[in-house]
Amino acid sequence: MLVHPEFDPVAVHLGPLAIRWYGLMYLAGFALFWALGRVRARRRASDGWRESDVGDMLWYGVWGVIAGGRLGYVLFYQPAYYLAHPLEILAVWTGGMSFHGGFLGVLVALWFFARHRGKRWLEVTDFVAPLCPLGLAAGRLGNFINGELVGRVTDVPWAMVFPQVDKLPRHPSQLYQFAGEGVLLFVILWIYAGRDRPPGAVSGLFLAGYGFFRFVAEYAREPDAFLGYLAGGLTMGQILSLPMLALGVGMMVWAYARAGKEAPTLTKR
Repeated sequence: MLVHPEFDPVAVHLGPLAIRWYGLMYLAGFALFWALGRVRARRRASDGWRESDVGDMLWYGVWGVIAGGRLGYVLFYQPAYYLAHPLEILAVWTGGMSFHGGFLGVLVALWFFARHRGKRWLEVTDFVAPLCPLGLAAGRLGNFINGELVGRVTDVPWAMVFPQVDKLPRHPSQLYQFAGEGVLLFVILWIYAGRDRPPGAVSGLFLAGYGFFRFVAEYAREPDAFLGYLAGGLTMGQILSLPMLALGVGMMVWAYARAGKEAPTLTKR
């Protein structure tokens, strides 16, 4: 049986300033987005993409992640609590971010970017989709370092005890999500987006892929104590992921059907 190392959540102390690992993981995710985005922009320069566009998209996206992630957590997970304590909505440093909310926030931010640059929204989302999973992987690594969002109790040989939670052997579900919705989804999308695809297909694959990996990983993840199991024994993460999976599959079917009926304008490298 493995034991979580109980990392200090603070990576560096600079006098009164404490730099936390989780914050560094966010920065790592943004840095990976910027670096990979510049590679994609160079490959798609003939489509009007410039390396400077990546920095601008990142600026929009950062605000989308923060605002959407926080509001998503407030609305999806603890609406009653924050209705009674509205000022705490702004206290993002206390924790509480939702991927699904952050995702919606990024979609809104990219819509503004597309309007500002005169690009089609699906063109922008297709460009961005392969750049996101490694940022998600960095976030899950931050969860593991903090010993939070732990897995369900299990007797598998690689079970891990998280002493900061209890003394029970649990799935290291943060690492499952790191591998699935992070690394593996990145590899799939990066390869898939390396060839010409109908507009919307790359975005659809991201939605379907994330929805699938998250839904499966939730079977190993302990549901939030204040929510528990919901309808059908599903968790909130699974309920929010099912529409993503369905919408992603629908988008891919629509994209290829549309490309078959019309002269396709393809998403290029």
